[in-house]
Amino acid sequence: MTVLTDPFVSKKFSLKNRLVMPPMATGKSDDGKVSENLLAYYDEKTKGGKIGLVIVEHEYILAEGKASENQMSVSDDSDIEGLKKLADVIHANGSKAFLQINHAGGKAVIKEPKSAGAVEFARRNEPAVLAKMMTQDDIDHVIESFAKSASRCKAAGFDGVEIHAAHGYLLSQFYSPLYNPRTDAYNGTTIEGRTRLHCEVIKAVRRAVGEDYPVAIRFGAVEDLEGGAAAEEAPLAAKRFEEAGADLIDVSGGMSGYIRPLVKDAGYFRNETDAIRKAVNIPVITAGGIETREQADELLASYQIDLIGVARAILKDSAWAEKNMD
Repeated sequence: MTVLTDPFVSKKFSLKNRLVMPPMATGKSDDGKVSENLLAYYDEKTKGGKIGLVIVEHEYILAEGKASENQMSVSDDSDIEGLKKLADVIHANGSKAFLQINHAGGKAVIKEPKSAGAVEFARRNEPAVLAKMMTQDDIDHVIESFAKSASRCKAAGFDGVEIHAAHGYLLSQFYSPLYNPRTDAYNGTTIEGRTRLHCEVIKAVRRAVGEDYPVAIRFGAVEDLEGGAAAEEAPLAAKRFEEAGADLIDVSGGMSGYIRPLVKDAGYFRNETDAIRKAVNIPVITAGGIETREQADELLASYQIDLIGVARAILKDSAWAEKNMD
């Protein structure tokens, strides 16, 4: 029976165990750059070398796609030096490291954000904003920027890159029938249209980093919203991601985020992850509310899941991995 401490080996990468620290935004950057506080945070979380894989919090690929004021940047070559220091800290503590790259779309912190369509987006403590529908030139620029950012990730020494397509950001907006009113090739009414941008980004990233470099995608597989993305569609989308060149699918929520009010058991997306894994030939990660080693092992035993993401438990207790991975 597979347990959390077992090694993991796939075609593109291997890990000492199956524990993943998922991306969690810290707000510790200094004007988009890696700060000393950020280095100290990741040093503290990875000391002891018990975490198999750390997926570093999302970095914006374009200033127009910035999700928060204190988000880190991978939008310029000048970011590479600081990111290399971050990769080195994680590696020195014995963990592998992927970097997550993102565009916030309609949720970006600018006056006139762009999205799949002219859709209104709520703002925390501010009036809602109406996004502009992206033109083909806008879309092409985003695809190119994802690819360039992935190249910077590789240049900085990270072991892989993760494309953020969850939690209501740009790629989630294209995937959601509720937020994608388009009628062109990126339409919001077919799986092919809703995943077209995802697949084009994956292919562009693959061309940029080469065949041997791991490319993951964090996929907002389900929306607990009436008329939103349905769970039964997720395996079809995931298969398209695999065919486009993805090496790993990190399963989470879409426009409704990473919390599921009606799902209380550990591993909020366990059923969606299991269904996706049965449809693809690449590994999958599940996460959501996993707080104990027993819960992690039960998920590995009961579902077709390869890797376990433990987020808030590690956020609360930096020694969680050392306490639970013997």
